[in-house]
Amino acid sequence: MKRAVSVSIGSSTRDKAVEVKLLGEDVRIERIGTDGDMERAAQLFKELDGEVDAFGVGGADLGLMVDQKWYPLYSVKPMVRYIEKTPVVDGAGLKITLENQTAPFIDAHISDYVKDEKKAFVTLGADRWGMSKSFLDTGYDCVFGDLMFGLGIPIAVRSESSLKRLASLIMPIAGRLPFEWLYPTGEKQEKREPKWEEYYLWATIIAGDCHYIKRHMPERLEGKVIATNTTTPEDVELFRQIGVKYLVTTTPVLDGRSFGTNMMEAALVAVAGKGRKLTQEELSEMLAELEFEPQLQELN
Repeated sequence: MKRAVSVSIGSSTRDKAVEVKLLGEDVRIERIGTDGDMERAAQLFKELDGEVDAFGVGGADLGLMVDQKWYPLYSVKPMVRYIEKTPVVDGAGLKITLENQTAPFIDAHISDYVKDEKKAFVTLGADRWGMSKSFLDTGYDCVFGDLMFGLGIPIAVRSESSLKRLASLIMPIAGRLPFEWLYPTGEKQEKREPKWEEYYLWATIIAGDCHYIKRHMPERLEGKVIATNTTTPEDVELFRQIGVKYLVTTTPVLDGRSFGTNMMEAALVAVAGKGRKLTQEELSEMLAELEFEPQLQELN
């Protein structure tokens, strides 16, 4: 059996392991959280290096891919410094390929619900470039919250050109900041501080990283559509309780939860058996063969 392991600096309360069959191969996918401890994550990678078929970096990104330009996050590099044998991915490949299906999937399945109000609030557009492009390319009016969620600055980004320009200006600096300044880690992932309510309520669709969405969402989101991934049954129930109408997960729901793009990309790397990261073309071919697509749940 193939084995893919995501070591995450996120909360250990979200740990999960399942066994699935992909392209005729049995594969065990496992998520291990270290509650914000990046050094513990590095040690786990060291212990498992060469013992598993693929690694995922969870709760952090090695960098951001924006319009084919790679912006490294230097503070995350020490987390993978001991890996010498096992291929490692952070989900960037699936963020470009699989998540690019998000808006077309929504339009195909709930077009009657969203067609008159095609407005998307993407929490961090530079981090989910494939998802962001999917909304832009299908005619959505978009607000990108990169300055709000990334740096706490109350300025909305409203166009593709502005988003790319912002990334080119900010990422060389932000990429050298401590990662915990940019993204909630460990127990901070479970804290909520309602903020930016104007944009949550303006949008028909709220899209992006699940932790970012939950971190600042208001007490009620009646009738909204959430497009995200890495959802647990508790996340789904929370969205239901606050009035969300539809939940779209960009990765498959396995045994009650959707795993992160890093975990699913690691699973595909393990199944491919090439001993390296897969190209975007190889990922796209595997996704087509597996018939992977986003999944829709009606919550209210």
